[in-house]
Amino acid sequence: MRDVAVIGVGMTKFGERWDKQLRDLFVEAANEALKDANIGRDEVQALFVGNFSAGSFVGQEHVAPLLADYLSLKSKPAFRIESACASSGMAFNLACMAIASGIYDIVMVGGVEKMTDVSVPEITSVHAKAMDVEWESFFGLTLPAAFALIARRHMIQYGTKPEQLAMVSVKNHRNAAKNPLAQFQFEVTIERVLASPIVSDPLHVLDCSPITDGAAAVILCSADIAKKYADTPIYVLGFGVASDSIALHDRSDITTLGAVVKASRQAYKMAGIEPKNIDVAELHDNFTITEIISYEDLGFCEKGKGGLMIQEGETEIGGRIPVNTSGGLKARGNPIGATGVAQVVEIVQQLRGEAGKRQVSGAEVGMTQNIGGSGSTCVVHIFGRQRR
Repeated sequence: MRDVAVIGVGMTKFGERWDKQLRDLFVEAANEALKDANIGRDEVQALFVGNFSAGSFVGQEHVAPLLADYLSLKSKPAFRIESACASSGMAFNLACMAIASGIYDIVMVGGVEKMTDVSVPEITSVHAKAMDVEWESFFGLTLPAAFALIARRHMIQYGTKPEQLAMVSVKNHRNAAKNPLAQFQFEVTIERVLASPIVSDPLHVLDCSPITDGAAAVILCSADIAKKYADTPIYVLGFGVASDSIALHDRSDITTLGAVVKASRQAYKMAGIEPKNIDVAELHDNFTITEIISYEDLGFCEKGKGGLMIQEGETEIGGRIPVNTSGGLKARGNPIGATGVAQVVEIVQQLRGEAGKRQVSGAEVGMTQNIGGSGSTCVVHIFGRQRR
């Protein structure tokens, strides 16, 4: 199996992008990635696109050939991958395997979503389709309500406090204020988070990721030719993918995301490292409780100690393992299909030393963790400045 490297990254401004259509957002991010890699589009051999639900949000299905066409990649293989919020994380993983197997030498991976063209109730309904429709959403369970159940159970079982959930939002907004492409470039306080309206108890508005338009793209190639295109290629050291019961009632313990545990252990084993070796991580914080549970299930701390980890500042820039330096889904924004690749963009910039005011000093190894639905899918990637 061949090693894989990232040689180019690009991303649009995230937010309410009334000025752009879905295809325009993708082309903007893709052109940025091509420019960053100093590569011609004729050298790209295939396109992998993560997209959750363009059919519901903008009425457009069959998006892969559409985007290839508008990017002048017509006649190249173009694949669309759907895995809820993990769509482009999964696309990245499949592209890695395509290069590692020797099928392709250079590919583009992107993600895109245009969510603000429909109403909030419609978006909530589309989100709910990422859960078990017959046994959960049919009976009124929404995605925020599912994570509220998880949060409440975590509070009962481990004593996690609303203030600790709020600290995740405070940290990620602080980081997003340093990210010019983030949706929310302002800071919040614990008091403001707790005073914001309840979405689903105990989760407030400022515990939840926003509705976002945006796109992100990266260029991957075989590590053997990476130096031809980039002075500092970033290598994929390891990855893991796992699934879990889609319905919460089928899980033995809803405070543990089993897919996160399994996917991360695969990734650590492949990379030959342990959690303590991670210098910076982009984790899936669609809700503040998700980031806290992810600390635990990725092995960054003991089970039940995630609230204490955020409280003691261990995941701040300058802390033991800085998490979501981009602002995360919570404040950078969460255009569902683009989220996984946007995480990769941030980690590549961190490992290159190009993250500006949010740079983690001396970062050599980074992680992305992307979740689909209420945790039924997880894909983890580990990256390094040095090749294995």
